[in-house]
Amino acid sequence: MVVGAGLAGLRTAEELRTRGYAGRISLIGAEARPPYDRPPLSKKVLTEVDPPDPSLRADFAALDVDFRPGREVASLGELGDWDRLVLATGALPVRLPGPGPQRVLRTHDDALALREVLKPGMRLAIIGAGWIGAELATAAVGHGCEVAVVEAGVTPVAGAVSPAIGAHMARWYEEAGIDLRVETPVESVEAGGLALRGGDWVAADEIVTAVGVRPAVGWLAGADGLVLENGVAVDGGLRASLPGVFAVGDCAAFWSSRFGRRLRFEHWDVALHAPEVVAANVLGGDEVYDPVPYFWSEQFGRMVQYVGYHGDAAELVWRGDPAQDPKWAACWLSADVPPRLLAILTVGRPRDLIQGRQLIASGAGIDVQRLADPEVAVAAGVRGDGSPRSK
Repeated sequence: MVVGAGLAGLRTAEELRTRGYAGRISLIGAEARPPYDRPPLSKKVLTEVDPPDPSLRADFAALDVDFRPGREVASLGELGDWDRLVLATGALPVRLPGPGPQRVLRTHDDALALREVLKPGMRLAIIGAGWIGAELATAAVGHGCEVAVVEAGVTPVAGAVSPAIGAHMARWYEEAGIDLRVETPVESVEAGGLALRGGDWVAADEIVTAVGVRPAVGWLAGADGLVLENGVAVDGGLRASLPGVFAVGDCAAFWSSRFGRRLRFEHWDVALHAPEVVAANVLGGDEVYDPVPYFWSEQFGRMVQYVGYHGDAAELVWRGDPAQDPKWAACWLSADVPPRLLAILTVGRPRDLIQGRQLIASGAGIDVQRLADPEVAVAAGVRGDGSPRSK
């Protein structure tokens, strides 16, 4: 049985069939819609004249899957009998206090409803200058809206990456004509605007809260023997503490030997690939999920990509000058001697991203001086490597 009918849940069912499982599979989804992709919701669904259908076009008859949409499960006890259980319930958006109406952008219906109100001259207030907030602001400006973005942190994406990087991204908001207010916590969402801490006010016709999500595991809080730790705590094989239970996708906090800690990511790449491991292990295998995490964001005409995990980084190294160069990258290095590349964020430098992912996976030592030269390929930054210069 699979609970959660997003990409991770559907991919789990598909992988089980691909690997030869012939038994019964039930797929339970809280939404009435069949499974769909989420990345287009904050991108093409909001921006294109003829928006794409993000449906994954699942053929449940061909898969021989019992799909049960529109069912919210309140406890494990409601599920009845199962031999193996895969939890793929995803995450839920955070809402802020206040009596006023606030939208979120998480579901296909959320995106369609928001698209309808993005009109020229409409005053839109976005709470949060993270990845979704930036993509939403990009779409709203494209529709001619008057946009204000209110962020509690010192810069955009300060918590997700770093204030140093966020300071450069703040200029993108200014160039787009957006009223960006940082270090500005919201006291309350009110009818007609935002009451800010300190007494200021932001008037708005529509308000969207984009301050992040939380794993959708509240319904599991009373499950005896199931450990919850920023999601469902699972081992490297995506097995939960309760025998026969697995977790995958946004709700799974997995143990990473690569980074020496438990991690949870809300990335499309995780939902796509982790089901390969969970399906293998449901069928008795012993595979390990320990990826180099990856995500991307399209904002203000730029492609921003990130791979790795920089939580334990000792140094940040730039490739190019973000104040001058339209294409640049930021690299996080470990404290080892020589240091290892832990993560890289790129703006318009896809080759850096691909080579960086390979270096992170290899764990090779890095020559910092060469890595910092944007004219030298990232792959040539390996200590002792004599590779040619980048073109």
